[in-house]
Parts: sequence; C-alpha cells; structure tokens
Amino acid sequence: MEDVLEKAKPLAAKLMSYARDNILVNLRFLDVAVSALVPEQRPGLSGIATDGAKIYYDPVFLLKKYKEEPAFVLRVYLHILFHLIFFHSFQYDKLDKEAWNLAVDIAVEAAVMDLALPGGSLMADETKEKKLRVIREDLGDRTGGNSHFSEREASQGGILTAEKVYRYVKNFGISTKERSELSLLFFMDIHQFWEPREELAISPEQWKKLSERVRADLKSFSKGKTRSDSIEQNLTQAVKDRYSYKDLLAKFTVMNEDMRINDDEFDYIYYTYGLSRYGNMPLVEPLEYKDSNKIRDFVIAIDTSASCRGALVRAFLQKTYAILSGEDTFFKKMNVHIIQCDHEVQKDTRITGLEDMNYFLANEKLTGFGSTDFRPVFEHVEDLLAKGEFENLKGLIYFTDGYGVYPQKMPPYDVMFVFLDNGDEGPEVPTWAVKVLLDYEELEDEY
Repeated sequence: MEDVLEKAKPLAAKLMSYARDNILVNLRFLDVAVSALVPEQRPGLSGIATDGAKIYYDPVFLLKKYKEEPAFVLRVYLHILFHLIFFHSFQYDKLDKEAWNLAVDIAVEAAVMDLALPGGSLMADETKEKKLRVIREDLGDRTGGNSHFSEREASQGGILTAEKVYRYVKNFGISTKERSELSLLFFMDIHQFWEPREELAISPEQWKKLSERVRADLKSFSKGKTRSDSIEQNLTQAVKDRYSYKDLLAKFTVMNEDMRINDDEFDYIYYTYGLSRYGNMPLVEPLEYKDSNKIRDFVIAIDTSASCRGALVRAFLQKTYAILSGEDTFFKKMNVHIIQCDHEVQKDTRITGLEDMNYFLANEKLTGFGSTDFRPVFEHVEDLLAKGEFENLKGLIYFTDGYGVYPQKMPPYDVMFVFLDNGDEGPEVPTWAVKVLLDYEELEDEY
C-alpha cells in the first residue's frame, strides 16, 4: 500500500498541475483565484476538499477518479474554485448545512456546465442537465398554487444561484429520497473544512476582494468566448454587501429623553455613602431619564399587489416585530403607521405600542392584490405630515417583491425599498432612496 501511495503522489501532482494550467489558459479571468489556492496532498482523505487557502487531495483517490473519467480533475478543480469565488464556504454556519451543501453543489455544477469547456464533460452531465431543467422549470412555474417563488424570481429561473436553489430545496417539498439522489449526483468535493475557525489563512474579506477582481476580469476576458451569464450572476450575489435588518432600522433613530434609570451618570460612591452616613437618605438619586437614540415616528409600507404573497409579507412583519420588541429599539411611546398599498392605499393602521403590533399580526388581514404603484403611499404620508400626525418622521421602509411606479420627488425623510434577495441586483430605485436586498435566511424562521 505504501508503494502504491509513493507512486501515486507524483502522478497526482502532475494531474493537478495540468488542470491548473488548463484553467489559466482557457479561463484567464480565474487567474487570481487559482493563484490564491495551493494544492496539497493529503493521503487518506478519500476525496478533494478546501479550506479557502489550500486544495487538499488524496493522490490515490485522484488517480482512481482520473482513470474512470479523465475530465474529473479539471472539473473538481473548477468546482472548488467556484465555491470560493461564489462565497459558499463563508455562509456555511448560518444556514441549514444539509440543504446548503446540496444547493451550492447544484449551483456550481450548473455554472461549470454552462461554460461548456472543451474536455470538461463528465458522464453524469446528461443526467445532471435533466435535473437542472426540472429545477429551472419549478423555479419558473408561476401557474401552480403551491409556488414558493415570486414573479420576479420566476422570470430569472434560468440562472441558478446557491441562494435560489437553497430556497428551492427548503420549500419545494423535495422528498428525503430525492434529496439523497440529488446529493449523490451533484457531489464533487468534501465540505468538511468549511466549518468556521478563529484563524483563516485567507479571510472572507480577502476572498470577497478576489471575487470582485474575478468579476471585473470576467467582463474583459470572456466577451464572446464563454457563456458567462451564470458565473456573473453568482459573483454578483457573492460580492453583494450584506446588512442586518436590525442595523438598518437604526438609520431611523432620533435622540430623545427616555424614562428609564440612567446608570451611566449614577455615582454609586455618593449613593452608598449617604445610606451609611445618614441611614435611609442617599446623597444622590439616579436620574430617571436618559438620552437615547431610538425610533419614535416611523412608516412601514407593505406592497399588497398580486405579485406579493401574504405569507412573505407576514414573515417580514414578524421579523420587524421581533426587532421592535427589543427595549433598545423603540421608545415606549411610538407612532408607527403600517400602510397597505397596491395601486392605491388600502389601509393605514397606527401602532402606538407593542400591544398594537401584536394585535395587528394576530388579527389583521391583508387587502389589495391589484397592480403595483408606490406613489399613493408617499402622497398619503405627505397628507399625514401636513396634518401634524408625526412629531419627527425619520423614515419609511417599503417592503415589496415586485416592480412599480416610483415618485419623482424626493421626500423630506429617509426611504428604503426592501426586496427579497433573489440572487440578482434587484430592480432600480430612485437615487434618493436606499435599496436593500433582505437575505432570505433573515426571514427563514418566520416564513
């Protein structure tokens, strides 16, 4: 066995070197990513794996796979590179790992196969393509009543990102048997080194910069040479800035006095000295108010057009409620208007406390389901401002999963249009508004 391993090592190293050279010659936009990875032999691994800095491979396993299919070495090298430039390994601890493992393998194989690289085909590709066709059709099915995808998602069903496939795996009712079959079919590499660690040879930030460089080079090197739409959209998803919804709400905070004990300005020395010296009489009492940055006046606009499903809207409101219920987010006395609108304002519900929000979530029915027009909400808020309904309106968040008509005039408060992240850049919004793509996993617990 030792002799077999010693003979396998140099041969396996040559195969990895040939695969690397093939990628550099034919796919020059990947040169920075290829240079960042160092192949390292790891006997006994029984597979191929990466930790973001090295590609670990079992030389005996690699030679066996090469004998079965010579294209395997090139394909697995590309497969691993795409995992990294698509940022798959750095979201591993945030999601359902079994579903994510399957989703990223499907998305990567779809992108690699779209390249149609000469000498890069495997025997299972025909079966993979059939499965990918089914997934794309399911993603693009807008007629079935059980569809979990919006019209915007469906229109982009042809290009598969890991996030899109993850949603498909989680919500499309795939049986355990079918999951196992898909995992076996699309499996190429081991993900055991994806678990988060304190120290990484190449940090997520460094790989993000590499992904941005690959994305820029892709446009220069691959024009008319490769089918790169799938890679480009996956890279767009990878380099996208991600923000916490809770942090975004902080943009709408104002400084005001909050009726609560101010521990920061309370002197315990004088307090305890007074108690010990004069019995029950402290020399200083704690302040009963504190200057705080919190939200008081706020508008949540909900798109209730036909393209926006009730379950999705309710998940967004549940997520919002979970944030609002934190004592450090809102003043006890709040003035929140939840406005439902399709092509016209359907309903305006005023929320003055968490009890009102709780009642709204439990009992309110969404109304509308016509076409989408954002302008009526802004006209309605303008009327509310004229009537003095707000003391200090800082912002409006408009949750929608579709396209609509935007107002041309910039309002006197901050505006965020929130879209569910579908793996693309989302629709264009006015220059005075902030576009937020809310990660699906942020709604996952409520959806």
